[in-house]
Parts: sequence; structure tokens; C-alpha cells
Amino acid sequence: TGSNSKLLSGELATYLTGRYVEIKMLPFSFREFIEVFKSQDINEAFEAYLKFGGMPFLAHLNYQDVPSRDYLVDLYSSILLKDIVQRHKVRDAELLSRIIGYAVSESGHIISAASIQRYLKSEKRSVAFDTVMNYLQFGKESFLFDLVKREDLMGKHILSVDEKVYAIDHGMRRAIIGGVVGRDIERTLEMIVYHELVRRGYEVRIGRVKEKEVDFVCQRGDERKYFQVCYMMGSEETREREFSALLSINDQYPKVVLSLDRIDFSSVGIVHKKIPEFLLED
Repeated sequence: TGSNSKLLSGELATYLTGRYVEIKMLPFSFREFIEVFKSQDINEAFEAYLKFGGMPFLAHLNYQDVPSRDYLVDLYSSILLKDIVQRHKVRDAELLSRIIGYAVSESGHIISAASIQRYLKSEKRSVAFDTVMNYLQFGKESFLFDLVKREDLMGKHILSVDEKVYAIDHGMRRAIIGGVVGRDIERTLEMIVYHELVRRGYEVRIGRVKEKEVDFVCQRGDERKYFQVCYMMGSEETREREFSALLSINDQYPKVVLSLDRIDFSSVGIVHKKIPEFLLED
């Protein structure tokens, strides 16, 4: 719900070896958001959720635009300063801010230390590979974002390079980078679905089938599911893109496409669901 400056979960092992159980807290899910949001209209609530995200304290601000944005920006700055700069004694806070800010803004995209080095080079800054890796790890440990590994579904192995980054809260990301809600709606929806799958106890990876990408490969015990996330599938070309990646997977595990379409496009054994309804499932 805020800064973890007193103690990060990774430090528990140092003080309480073998004597603790860690329960990770995420920002509000859409179901939890509805409980504190004043309107019970699902569509109105989902639009607000897209805009503000799930940080709990925003309910005390009545989800007002300016106070909510200011709070999220201040929270982000506090995490950078207390959880990272002070804890790890980072000397170049400006470089750290650039790297963490780049990772947060690239939510839903593949990133690597090399790609960040290229970005910084374009900004006339040089940085060591190990420094980038350390700063990314600091951001992950401070719960600013997750880094998700990729899985080759043909070769059945985890790819060792490049991971996908997801900001821990889409509302905080929007407050930091600015812009209107619909500017990159598909990536926002992907972030929301990713964290919902994590809440449900799945181990989540990004899938690759030859040259095609499967948004989420989810494993929970013996249960396995595949998910594609899309904004709208009105065109035949979009439906072909989203369905073909799932059809390329040669197994019988459930395959789901999630979007905001009102029409049900379920086909050839692939289930299509509306994202708000999926988020409200038990």
C-alpha cells in the first residue's frame, strides 16, 4: 500500500530464517475496487479502474483527478528514494530514476539490460551492464514492477534472455508517464490481466511459438491455461492474430482470449471472454 522502507520481503530471510510465511499484497483487484468505488455500474467502475488503478489510499481521495495523480507520483518518488536510493546507497539517483522510469513506461514490452543501455546511449548517458541489471533488480524488489520470463512452447524450455516488464499498478504508471487513458489501452489491459492471474495463484510466463507470442502461460499445480489479451477484435485480421498463436500450441489445455468486445468470438475450442466479467469471476 505504500513504501516498504522499514523492511523489504527479501530481507526477512536474514532476520527470521525458517520462521516466517510471506504473503504478498497487490493493489486492489477490480473486484476489490468496486467495493470502495461509489458507482455500482460495472462499465463506469471499469473505466475508473483503468484510469486510477488499484492503490487503496485513493479511495480516501474520492478518486479525484488531481489529488489522486499527485499522490501516485509522490508515492513513486518515495519508493525510489526510501526503498532504493537510501537502502542501497545509490550515488547516481538521476540515472536510477531514468532506468526505473524507462522500465515502468515500457510495461507490456520485452526489455533487457542491452536495450536500456541503447536507450541511455541515445540520451547521451553511458552505463555499465551490471549497473542496469542491479537497478532493475532494485525496482523489482521494491515492488515497482515485475519481470516475467519467456517460455519456448515448442522446445519446452525457459528463454534465458529478455523478459517482459509489468508495472505493479497501471494507475501509478499512468500518473508517472502522463497521457490519456486510451493512449495504450492494450498494454494497460495486459497489465491488469497479468496481475489478476498472479492473484489467482498462477505462475505466469510469456509464451513463444515459433515467431508468435502467447501473452500468458499460466501454471498452478497440474492446471495449465493460455491467455491472449486484446483491446477489440472487430477485424478479421485481429482475430486471426490472437487466435492463431493459441491454435499453434499442440496440447489440450484451456485457451482463452480476453477483450472488451461485446460480441462472443469463441471458436474452434478457444473461449472468448469480456475482460471485466473475467476479472469478477470467483
